[in-house]
Amino acid sequence: MDEEEIIEQLEELVRGFGIEIRYEPMDIEEETIKVVGGLCKLRGEKLLIINSKSPMRDRIKTFAQALRSFDLDKIYIKPAIRALIEKVGTGKAQYGIYR
Repeated sequence: MDEEEIIEQLEELVRGFGIEIRYEPMDIEEETIKVVGGLCKLRGEKLLIINSKSPMRDRIKTFAQALRSFDLDKIYIKPAIRALIEKVGTGKAQYGIYR
């Protein structure tokens, strides 16, 4: 599974929870600060913001971290995607899962 396919699967899962996804360019002048996005609440609604300028791996990590906020036990998730989400939560994700 390539990175595009993983993103598509993760987007589908996030939208299944009724969360809007926005890809926004985020510019930080400070080189030591890395902003990739995250899950937030805007006017009472959950929103996932993804830095459109961040590498695919960072986008995948942001999706996976957001999904860990939800109960995923009762929905079907492809085993490779579920493993990726679980690994991101432990800080051990190397994304070798889709190589």
